[in-house]
Amino acid sequence: MTQPQKDGDADVDIDASLTRRGLELECDNRIKDPLLIVRGGAANRAVDESTARKMNKIRDAIFPVYGIDEMKKFFLLGALKFFIIIVLTITRDTKDTLVVTQCGAEAISFLKIYGVLPAAVLFTALYGKASSVLPREVLFNVTCIPFFLFFLAYDFILRPNLGVLERTITFEGNNEVIGKILSHWTSALFFVFAEIYSSVSIGILFWKTANDFVSPKEAQRFYPLFAYTSGFAPILAGQYISKFASQASSLDHSMRRLTFAISASAILILGLNRAICATYNVVEKSNDSKKVKKQKPKMKMSESIAFLASSKYLRCLATMVVSYGLMYNLTEVSWKSLLKKKHPDALSYQRFMGNFSSIVGASTFIVIFAGTNVLKHLGWRMSALATPIVMVLFSLPFFTNLLLFNLDKSEKLLDWGVSIGTILILLSRSFKYGMFDATTQMAYIPLDDESKVKGKAAIDVLGSRLGKSGASFLQQGLILMFGNVLNAAPVVCTIYYAIAFFWLNSVQTLGGFYTEMTSDINAPIRKDKKSR
Repeated sequence: MTQPQKDGDADVDIDASLTRRGLELECDNRIKDPLLIVRGGAANRAVDESTARKMNKIRDAIFPVYGIDEMKKFFLLGALKFFIIIVLTITRDTKDTLVVTQCGAEAISFLKIYGVLPAAVLFTALYGKASSVLPREVLFNVTCIPFFLFFLAYDFILRPNLGVLERTITFEGNNEVIGKILSHWTSALFFVFAEIYSSVSIGILFWKTANDFVSPKEAQRFYPLFAYTSGFAPILAGQYISKFASQASSLDHSMRRLTFAISASAILILGLNRAICATYNVVEKSNDSKKVKKQKPKMKMSESIAFLASSKYLRCLATMVVSYGLMYNLTEVSWKSLLKKKHPDALSYQRFMGNFSSIVGASTFIVIFAGTNVLKHLGWRMSALATPIVMVLFSLPFFTNLLLFNLDKSEKLLDWGVSIGTILILLSRSFKYGMFDATTQMAYIPLDDESKVKGKAAIDVLGSRLGKSGASFLQQGLILMFGNVLNAAPVVCTIYYAIAFFWLNSVQTLGGFYTEMTSDINAPIRKDKKSR
């Protein structure tokens, strides 16, 4: 039986209940207090959102690649370019070491006209035919494997038999330069292969692959960042040359170390291309582009050049590529001639070139960071103008030094001349890798497949060769007229700045075309970022 509750006990229960209810109400009031909400939750959320926005801005400026799929695509393509440039850096420094120390810097002008230019024309013709019949991956392999095999054969077949092979050709003429080239024809052959590879490697092997698998929207974020591999790869390759290869007991042992790095990189290049082709589909083009691709005819070499000449867009792009080659090479031979006087030994010269390549790579990082933001905020035109403007400004002290001083008089003057020339070549290469390559390759994106394949092959190989060989032809003529390059410095200076004028004018014209053709692509970029 339940006992009746006493009055005192009831009062205690009522008080306890009221106390609990009061505490609950107080807690509810504290939770609902606006001041506490601002101080507690919203304030923290506001700080987090502000921090996130700042971090996103930093991310957008430094590494605007988003999502696992984009990351994978970017790093596969970036690794492909990295190892392509490893081979490019090693072979470029090696060809200079072989030719300059054995034949003299003057031999470069002869080799570029009578060796490299015909080889470039032949390669362009063969590539144009191969691109019409071979699948994309097969075309890539057929393009690069012959170069890798030659570099391997040079070390294991040609160099061990130099004493026999180089006796097979003799020269009895009065031209000392040609005599040296023929007596060291194996080094001259290496020079030709390395020069053609320098055009094929970046222009066709990498950028054509990137253009096939990267969409226009991705390209505006990816392409400036791809230049980072153009900076880091020469740093590693240059130090490999300087700290390891050039420390060998002889040039033959140094070549063996270099060949190992070339062969290992070649295997990785082929593997990465296989992975890219197996993982991603080619970016779809517009209906008009597809129609052009279906109707694409097989073109002869002469027809390919005529096709290039018929397009004002491609003519402007070709002018940019040729102008860079002319301006760069007009100053390169004089610099290397001075460099040989300072470093006559092959291993010493090789060591300098390795360190120089590393410095070029390091400085490229700075140019890339600036170029990424210039391209993002100021557009294609301003980015394309940066390289010629820098070359014009920094060539002034170099030409002034050639005109006012005789650099052969003293060691200090020679060191000063080499230093000034090194700075000019350093900036020319850094801006090429950091800004020029990205902007010129972006210009191919709005084009149809036929213009990309035929026009790109003609511009990247034949166009760049015309720039280099054209400069060499001018230098040969000036040497015959003035006796040497130093006496011809006023004429070289005039030609240099005349070419710069045409280059700047072509960028202005092409900038208008590019903006018009990509206006529908550029508009939605900010919305896409917000949606992410």
